[in-house]
Formats: sequence, C-alpha cells, structure tokens
Amino acid sequence: MLVIILGVTLLTFSMMHLAPGDPAEQIAIARYGIEELSQETIEWIRHQEGLDAPVYVRYAKWLNHVIHGDLGRSLITGEPVLDEIIARFPATLQLALASMIVSLLIAIPTGILSAVKRNSAIDYLCMTGALLGVSMPNFWLALLLILLFSVHLGWLPVCGRGGIEHLILPALTLGTGMAAITTRLTRSSMLEVLGQNYIRTARAKGLAERLVIGKHALKNAMIPVVTVAGLQFAFLLEGAVIAETIFAWPGIGRLLVDSIFNRDFAVIQGCALFIAVIFVLVNLLVDIAYAYLDPRIRYERKRAQV
Repeated sequence: MLVIILGVTLLTFSMMHLAPGDPAEQIAIARYGIEELSQETIEWIRHQEGLDAPVYVRYAKWLNHVIHGDLGRSLITGEPVLDEIIARFPATLQLALASMIVSLLIAIPTGILSAVKRNSAIDYLCMTGALLGVSMPNFWLALLLILLFSVHLGWLPVCGRGGIEHLILPALTLGTGMAAITTRLTRSSMLEVLGQNYIRTARAKGLAERLVIGKHALKNAMIPVVTVAGLQFAFLLEGAVIAETIFAWPGIGRLLVDSIFNRDFAVIQGCALFIAVIFVLVNLLVDIAYAYLDPRIRYERKRAQV
C-alpha cells in the first residue's frame, strides 16, 4: 500500500509539472483577474508559492508535509486542501452509496434470473439490456434522464444537491451503467457454480430450488461480483467526474475538475493521493471479504511442521 501511494504521488506531481502553461500566471488570473495581471505580480506569486524552486525540491517539501498530515493549501482559495476534500467527501459518499444500491438491486436479481433461465427468452432479454447498459455512455444517459424526468415531466430537479429528489437522477445514471457490467458477471459466475458437483448433490437430496440457489450457489458465486463491486465503489468514492459535472453535484470529482482548470496543483495532488488511498483500502476490504464468502480462503500464515 505504501509503495503504491508513494508511486502515485511521484507520478501525479511529475505529470502536473509537465503540463503546458504557467501555473503562476493561472493563479494570478484566478486571484486578481486579467485586468490587474502584470509580470511583477506573476513573478511575486511564483516566488511566494515556491514555484521557482526545482521540481525535486518542491516534491520533497510537499511529501514531507503529507507525511505529517498536511496536504498544503489551495493555490487559488488559500484554504487547506484536506479541509476542501473533507467538505466534498460527504456528497461523494452519498452519491456512491445510492449508485451502488441501485446497481446491486438491478444486477444481482437480473444476473441470477438470467443464469437460472439460461438460453430462454428471459435470459436473452436480460443480456440485451446489459449490453445496452454497457454500450451507453454515462453522459448520454444523464442527458436523456434530464430530458425526460426534468424537462418534459418536471418530476425531478435538473441539478444541485438537496433532498432525495436531487439524488435520484445521478444515482440512476451511475447505477444503471455499473449494473450492466455486474449483471453479466453475476450470470457467468452463477452458471459456473450451478455446474458444480455439490449443487447437483443438493438437488439430488431434494432441497428446494430457492435454497439451492440462495444458500449454496449464490454465496460462492459472489467472489468475482464482490471484486468488481468493490472496484466500482472505489471509483465512485473518487468522484464520478462526468455525473458530478452534469448534475452540478458538489463532490470530489467536480472539485478535481475545477482544480485542473484552475491549475491548482495542491488540490490536484491532494485529490490524487486521496483517490489512491481509497482504492488500496477498498481492495483490502475486498480481500478480507473473500475469506467470509469462501471458507476455503484463509490469510493466516501456516506454521511450519517440525
């Protein structure tokens, strides 16, 4: 985890400083406007923010602050980067949980039904829907939902964060797209498990089909589904950039986009580090979940036999 996070910090810092344009000029425009822009102001900001130092010196200073829990201050607003991320995180977490619930409520029942009814009309219908969901871009689905439910029907607000009515459209946009992938994976995993000997034994004992599916097959089929769902949830926690931008959702994804446009290096690096930590932690939780889903998987070290 430490190696991955350190590599992310180094790569992000290097890429930000290889980007075209003068960050000192962008900061001066954001702070004082184009009317008061002068070369003296740009040079003063360059020196004030330490942008005139060599890249490796700036990276070492920033990394030292990160180790001590300080992600620096925004070059535009002057606010602590960590405070800005924490302020945006509840909105992102709310959207991520809602989208994941929508995804799983659609994907798992549909995948199970498709596997149980293999090669039937229901199976073909479910897989066609999953194919459409995978193929449709999120931004296009978001615009269609806005056009239908906000413009024509007037049932839901177009953008912003407020009550549950503001959450429905962005959650549907993200959840249905993820559900398409999870549905196909659930189906293939269930088909593999349903062909195992212990499933045939359970059926030979006369167990009800719902018990065979729900108690014996589903749990063992969930390992690849949990893996993908965990990665999807990590993606949502980093901020769904397109959905948050279209629906003006004040999450981390929108903060990252705004920071890129403003060339706010401190916030960009802080967001990248936060995203890396989220990904490695979610992967750790997914690995732990494996041991619960499949008792054959254990992580303790076996003692050497003497």
